[in-house]
Amino acid sequence: MSFKASLLHFIVMSALSLAALPAAAQERAVQLVGFGDSLMAGYQLAPSESYTAQLEAALKAKGRSVVVTNAGVSGDTTTGGLSRIDWSVPDGTDGVILELGANDALRGIAPEQSEKNLDAMITRLKARGIAVFLAGMLAPPNMGSEYGQRFNPIYQKLAEKHGIPLYPFFLDGVTTVADLQLSDGMHPNPQGVATMVERSLPAVETFLGDIQAKRK
Repeated sequence: MSFKASLLHFIVMSALSLAALPAAAQERAVQLVGFGDSLMAGYQLAPSESYTAQLEAALKAKGRSVVVTNAGVSGDTTTGGLSRIDWSVPDGTDGVILELGANDALRGIAPEQSEKNLDAMITRLKARGIAVFLAGMLAPPNMGSEYGQRFNPIYQKLAEKHGIPLYPFFLDGVTTVADLQLSDGMHPNPQGVATMVERSLPAVETFLGDIQAKRK
Protein backbone atom coordinates (compact mmCIF):
# COMPACT_ATOMS: atom_id res chain seq x y z
CA MET A 1 0.00 0.00 0.00
CA SER A 2 1.35 3.41 -0.98
CA PHE A 3 1.98 6.14 1.57
CA LYS A 4 -0.94 8.13 0.15
CA ALA A 5 -3.27 5.15 0.38
CA SER A 6 -2.08 4.38 3.91
CA LEU A 7 -2.71 7.95 5.00
CA LEU A 8 -6.20 7.90 3.49
CA HIS A 9 -6.92 4.59 5.24
CA PHE A 10 -5.79 6.07 8.59
CA ILE A 11 -8.00 9.15 8.17
CA VAL A 12 -11.06 7.07 7.27
CA MET A 13 -10.54 4.66 10.18
CA SER A 14 -10.04 7.54 12.62
CA ALA A 15 -13.25 9.16 11.45
CA LEU A 16 -15.15 5.88 11.82
CA SER A 17 -13.75 5.39 15.32
CA LEU A 18 -14.82 8.90 16.33
CA ALA A 19 -18.28 8.38 14.88
CA ALA A 20 -18.64 5.22 16.96
CA LEU A 21 -18.12 7.15 20.19
CA PRO A 22 -21.12 8.46 22.12
CA ALA A 23 -21.88 12.10 21.41
CA ALA A 24 -20.90 13.06 24.97
CA ALA A 25 -17.46 11.54 24.49
CA GLN A 26 -16.87 13.54 21.33
CA GLU A 27 -17.64 16.85 22.99
CA ARG A 28 -15.19 18.73 25.15
CA ALA A 29 -16.26 18.39 28.76
CA VAL A 30 -18.08 21.44 30.08
CA GLN A 31 -15.80 23.25 32.52
CA LEU A 32 -17.68 24.56 35.54
CA VAL A 33 -16.25 26.41 38.54
CA GLY A 34 -17.97 26.52 41.91
CA PHE A 35 -17.05 29.96 43.24
CA GLY A 36 -18.06 30.71 46.79
CA ASP A 37 -17.36 30.48 50.50
CA SER A 38 -17.19 27.59 52.99
CA LEU A 39 -20.50 26.21 51.71
CA MET A 40 -18.83 25.68 48.35
CA ALA A 41 -15.36 24.84 49.69
CA GLY A 42 -16.68 22.01 51.87
CA TYR A 43 -15.90 23.18 55.40
CA GLN A 44 -14.57 20.27 57.52
CA LEU A 45 -15.40 17.80 54.76
CA ALA A 46 -13.20 15.54 52.66
CA PRO A 47 -12.60 16.86 49.13
CA SER A 48 -14.83 14.12 47.73
CA GLU A 49 -17.68 15.25 50.00
CA SER A 50 -17.80 18.88 48.87
CA TYR A 51 -20.64 20.30 46.82
CA THR A 52 -18.54 20.51 43.65
CA ALA A 53 -17.31 16.91 43.95
CA GLN A 54 -20.75 15.49 44.67
CA LEU A 55 -22.29 17.61 41.93
CA GLU A 56 -19.76 16.42 39.36
CA ALA A 57 -20.42 12.80 40.36
CA ALA A 58 -24.18 13.29 40.11
CA LEU A 59 -23.91 14.92 36.68
CA LYS A 60 -21.60 12.22 35.35
CA ALA A 61 -24.00 9.56 36.64
CA LYS A 62 -26.56 11.16 34.33
CA GLY A 63 -24.18 10.92 31.38
CA ARG A 64 -23.04 14.53 31.44
CA SER A 65 -19.51 15.31 30.27
CA VAL A 66 -18.47 17.88 32.86
CA VAL A 67 -15.69 18.92 35.21
CA VAL A 68 -16.64 20.94 38.31
CA THR A 69 -13.70 22.73 39.90
CA ASN A 70 -13.86 23.94 43.49
CA ALA A 71 -12.96 27.61 43.94
CA GLY A 72 -14.58 28.03 47.34
CA VAL A 73 -12.76 29.85 50.14
CA SER A 74 -14.01 29.50 53.70
CA GLY A 75 -14.91 32.82 55.27
CA ASP A 76 -15.07 34.63 51.96
CA THR A 77 -17.36 37.62 51.53
CA THR A 78 -18.57 39.22 48.33
CA THR A 79 -15.77 41.76 48.73
CA GLY A 80 -13.21 38.97 48.92
CA GLY A 81 -14.80 37.22 45.99
CA LEU A 82 -14.65 40.34 43.87
CA SER A 83 -10.95 40.74 44.63
CA ARG A 84 -10.14 37.23 43.36
CA ILE A 85 -12.77 36.55 40.70
CA ASP A 86 -10.44 37.28 37.78
CA TRP A 87 -7.64 34.88 38.76
CA SER A 88 -9.72 32.23 40.54
CA VAL A 89 -11.75 31.52 37.41
CA PRO A 90 -9.33 30.38 34.70
CA ASP A 91 -9.61 30.97 30.98
CA GLY A 92 -11.49 28.14 29.32
CA THR A 93 -14.20 28.08 31.98
CA ASP A 94 -17.66 27.63 30.47
CA GLY A 95 -19.77 28.43 33.50
CA VAL A 96 -19.56 29.56 37.11
CA ILE A 97 -21.85 28.64 39.97
CA LEU A 98 -21.62 31.85 41.98
CA GLU A 99 -22.41 31.38 45.68
CA LEU A 100 -21.50 34.23 47.98
CA GLY A 101 -23.22 36.44 50.54
CA ALA A 102 -23.71 34.23 53.60
CA ASN A 103 -20.74 35.75 55.41
CA ASP A 104 -21.84 39.24 54.41
CA ALA A 105 -25.13 38.63 56.19
CA LEU A 106 -23.49 37.09 59.24
CA ARG A 107 -21.28 40.16 59.56
CA GLY A 108 -24.10 42.61 58.96
CA ILE A 109 -22.50 44.07 55.84
CA ALA A 110 -24.81 46.49 54.06
CA PRO A 111 -26.87 44.47 51.55
CA GLU A 112 -26.39 47.28 49.04
CA GLN A 113 -22.65 46.63 49.13
CA SER A 114 -23.14 42.88 48.73
CA GLU A 115 -25.38 43.52 45.73
CA LYS A 116 -22.84 45.88 44.19
CA ASN A 117 -20.05 43.31 44.59
CA LEU A 118 -22.10 40.46 43.14
CA ASP A 119 -23.17 42.70 40.27
CA ALA A 120 -19.54 43.46 39.47
CA MET A 121 -18.56 39.78 39.58
CA ILE A 122 -21.38 38.77 37.24
CA THR A 123 -20.47 41.60 34.87
CA ARG A 124 -16.81 40.56 34.76
CA LEU A 125 -17.64 36.91 34.11
CA LYS A 126 -20.11 37.74 31.35
CA ALA A 127 -17.53 40.04 29.73
CA ARG A 128 -15.26 37.00 29.47
CA GLY A 129 -18.00 34.96 27.83
CA ILE A 130 -18.54 32.83 30.95
CA ALA A 131 -22.10 31.81 31.83
CA VAL A 132 -23.23 32.44 35.40
CA PHE A 133 -25.55 30.39 37.61
CA LEU A 134 -26.41 32.42 40.71
CA ALA A 135 -26.96 30.58 43.99
CA GLY A 136 -28.96 32.69 46.40
CA MET A 137 -28.74 33.06 50.15
CA LEU A 138 -31.10 34.23 52.89
CA ALA A 139 -30.17 36.43 55.82
CA PRO A 140 -30.25 34.63 59.20
CA PRO A 141 -33.30 35.54 61.29
CA ASN A 142 -31.18 36.98 64.11
CA MET A 143 -30.18 39.84 61.79
CA GLY A 144 -33.72 41.18 62.08
CA SER A 145 -36.55 41.59 59.63
CA GLU A 146 -35.39 44.98 58.31
CA TYR A 147 -32.01 43.57 57.32
CA GLY A 148 -33.63 40.52 55.73
CA GLN A 149 -35.97 42.71 53.70
CA ARG A 150 -32.97 44.50 52.26
CA PHE A 151 -30.71 41.46 51.80
CA ASN A 152 -32.95 38.63 50.59
CA PRO A 153 -34.21 40.20 47.32
CA ILE A 154 -30.77 41.07 45.91
CA TYR A 155 -30.29 37.71 44.18
CA GLN A 156 -33.58 37.86 42.31
CA LYS A 157 -32.85 41.44 41.29
CA LEU A 158 -29.42 40.49 39.93
CA ALA A 159 -30.75 37.42 38.10
CA GLU A 160 -33.38 39.55 36.38
CA LYS A 161 -30.94 42.35 35.59
CA HIS A 162 -28.39 40.04 33.96
CA GLY A 163 -30.76 37.43 32.55
CA ILE A 164 -29.06 34.56 34.38
CA PRO A 165 -30.50 31.49 36.13
CA LEU A 166 -31.10 31.70 39.87
CA TYR A 167 -31.26 28.90 42.42
CA PRO A 168 -33.02 30.85 45.18
CA PHE A 169 -31.51 29.29 48.33
CA PHE A 170 -28.29 27.26 48.24
CA LEU A 171 -28.99 25.62 51.63
CA ASP A 172 -32.54 24.61 50.77
CA GLY A 173 -33.54 21.49 52.70
CA VAL A 174 -30.60 21.66 55.10
CA THR A 175 -30.94 24.67 57.41
CA THR A 176 -33.74 23.26 59.57
CA VAL A 177 -32.54 19.63 59.69
CA ALA A 178 -29.97 18.95 62.41
CA ASP A 179 -29.06 15.54 60.97
CA LEU A 180 -27.84 17.25 57.80
CA GLN A 181 -25.59 19.75 59.58
CA LEU A 182 -22.24 19.75 61.30
CA SER A 183 -22.17 20.31 65.05
CA ASP A 184 -21.88 24.08 64.48
CA GLY A 185 -25.45 24.10 63.19
CA MET A 186 -24.40 26.23 60.22
CA HIS A 187 -22.55 24.06 57.71
CA PRO A 188 -23.84 20.96 55.93
CA ASN A 189 -22.37 17.54 56.63
CA PRO A 190 -21.82 15.11 53.72
CA GLN A 191 -25.46 14.05 53.79
CA GLY A 192 -26.50 17.69 53.85
CA VAL A 193 -24.37 18.39 50.79
CA ALA A 194 -25.97 15.40 49.06
CA THR A 195 -29.37 16.99 49.74
CA MET A 196 -28.16 20.31 48.31
CA VAL A 197 -26.91 18.54 45.18
CA GLU A 198 -30.11 16.56 44.76
CA ARG A 199 -32.27 19.66 45.03
CA SER A 200 -30.16 21.88 42.79
CA LEU A 201 -29.35 19.22 40.18
CA PRO A 202 -32.31 19.88 37.83
CA ALA A 203 -31.46 23.59 37.68
CA VAL A 204 -27.77 22.88 37.09
CA GLU A 205 -28.63 20.42 34.33
CA THR A 206 -30.67 23.11 32.61
CA PHE A 207 -27.70 25.47 32.97
CA LEU A 208 -25.42 22.87 31.38
CA GLY A 209 -27.87 22.35 28.56
CA ASP A 210 -27.90 26.09 27.83
CA ILE A 211 -24.09 26.14 27.70
CA GLN A 212 -23.95 23.18 25.35
CA ALA A 213 -26.68 24.62 23.11
CA LYS A 214 -24.65 27.80 22.64
CA ARG A 215 -21.68 25.73 21.45
CA LYS A 216 -23.63 24.45 18.47
